[in-house]
Amino acid sequence: MNSNPLKRPALALVPIIVFLILYLVSSVIAGDFYKMPVPVSFLVASVVALGMNTKRKFRERIETYLKGMGNSGIMMMCLIFILAGVFASLAKAMGAVDATVNIGINLLPANILIAGVFVIGCFISLSVGTSLGTVVALTPVAMGIAEQTGVSAGLVLGAVIGGAMFGDNLSFISDTTIAAARTQGCRMKDKFKVNFIIVFPAAVLTFIIYLFINPEQIAIPYDGSIEYQWLKILPYLFVIVAALAGTNVFLVLLIGSVLSGIIGLSIGSFDAWGMVNSIGNGIDSMSEIIIISILVGGMVEIIKYNGGIDFIIRVISKKTKTKKGAEYSLAFLTSVVNIFTANNTITILMVGPLAKDIAAEYGIPARRSASILDTFSCFMQGLLPYGAQLLAVIGLAGAIITPFGIMQFLFYPYLMGFISLLAITFGFPRLKG
Repeated sequence: MNSNPLKRPALALVPIIVFLILYLVSSVIAGDFYKMPVPVSFLVASVVALGMNTKRKFRERIETYLKGMGNSGIMMMCLIFILAGVFASLAKAMGAVDATVNIGINLLPANILIAGVFVIGCFISLSVGTSLGTVVALTPVAMGIAEQTGVSAGLVLGAVIGGAMFGDNLSFISDTTIAAARTQGCRMKDKFKVNFIIVFPAAVLTFIIYLFINPEQIAIPYDGSIEYQWLKILPYLFVIVAALAGTNVFLVLLIGSVLSGIIGLSIGSFDAWGMVNSIGNGIDSMSEIIIISILVGGMVEIIKYNGGIDFIIRVISKKTKTKKGAEYSLAFLTSVVNIFTANNTITILMVGPLAKDIAAEYGIPARRSASILDTFSCFMQGLLPYGAQLLAVIGLAGAIITPFGIMQFLFYPYLMGFISLLAITFGFPRLKG
């Protein structure tokens, strides 16, 4: 128990409210949900947190904040982020993303092209661990299909986003997977098992839907001009297989990065300095999420000390009588926060510490609470018309379509959310151990 919590613990949640208001209001005013840098919003919220509970000395408040920032779980997550950034950057520079797209397009029969785009998106996102990166890589190909075949741009772009969200929810190097597993204290392999059983049926149903609505297609020609296509996707295959085999995530990312570097050097994708620059770029690409993780860690520790976490648990406890009710509460809380932040990773970082306490209170396994965080944040993120994925697609497509023109074809996010609710309602999957 804390010796000096706030007399009104509900006030401990003010920093979170400050962040949401600052981020949301400024975004609405600017007409751009990515205009306000997220670290700035969290920094202001952190200052507010440090300014509360003045009966404690400021030095003591700083010590509490630093304790949260330096939490071993936060530091572990940051290190994984760094290694994931290095691997993703090296693999991309080596040509793995382009090779995946080229192989997929070359192998796809013309009559399943749209469904095939969804499958390619699933594989790329599972390999690179980022929905946004998948969207950036695959959207030009999707637009080429739409232009050459006359098929609806919204349909093919919906397949791109659906595939992108599949891997964002499952990949071992996805920041959402890392954040969900680390905040709940479970192995990524265990969280993957729960998630896979839930989302795989959604992916299969989505594939079938795209097959049935797929019009006659003209296959996109593949000129075969890029050599070593299969060799280039070897690092992706290694990471997926090694992670599923239970290999330590640090070794998986380290070996995957070394393998990408060796292949890239051997086929001339980059020289030694190019490889070094790619490593640096990969680390830089993770700088914002690392800063956010550290700031959130400090802010949440202050909120926890001031009694905010205990307050929320008590409120939820009054409304919740069963473990199933607690799972619904986690799903609802995650979805609502994601609507305000428009970022599934930030949502998990914010809700994660609270979710861990609620899970412990109601006997929810860590792997299941991690899965709820990840599935519902990705479900909501995939549907937001102002989310990064839809905005990126609109920008890359040349603004010829609106978010709502794509949203009607986002079958995978809809089905993922529906099956995730069924999983809570009927208590599956039931895994031993």
